[in-house]
Amino acid sequence: MYFLRSISDDIQVAQLQFRNLTKTRMLVLGAFLACLAAVLQAAGGFLPGIGYFISPFATLPILICAMFSLPVGVMSYFLTILLLFILVPSELNVFPFTTGLLGIGIGAAFSFFKKRVSIIFVGAILLTTGIISLLYIFRFPVLGPAVSYSFSYLTTGGIFLFALFYNWLWVEIALFFFKRLRGFII
Repeated sequence: MYFLRSISDDIQVAQLQFRNLTKTRMLVLGAFLACLAAVLQAAGGFLPGIGYFISPFATLPILICAMFSLPVGVMSYFLTILLLFILVPSELNVFPFTTGLLGIGIGAAFSFFKKRVSIIFVGAILLTTGIISLLYIFRFPVLGPAVSYSFSYLTTGGIFLFALFYNWLWVEIALFFFKRLRGFII
């Protein structure tokens, strides 16, 4: 079955090659990807309408960075949060709990797991946890006014099913871009 197949060993080989880069090059790459993620996430605030379709792509730079190196990916995650604090503070409600957390989660899952289903489930659990914490703990209407702030198993199950599908898409997008960018970065 498609979901139970192993991901190729290209990611582990690229991670070993990435470790051979100089510290300066790793930091510059992490900072560049963090800036790219901040600009993509800020598009929702700067370009109303079309920007909301651009801002989910802020996951990709963090994800690619975390696929190459988890410490550099975490650094990029926090640097993006700092840049968003300066550029568009209103996006600080969304990025750390959804877009950024998804990138870090899937990137870390690529390091620890080999099967697609494991990677997808890890990302789905983290994304569901982030959305639920925004919705029920911080009472931020991340899903709009149609969803109540009171806990519901039906809403939580729907969020998890959406997160599974969304993570499957991101795993495939990450593999596509990883194969294209591997030779460019390393």
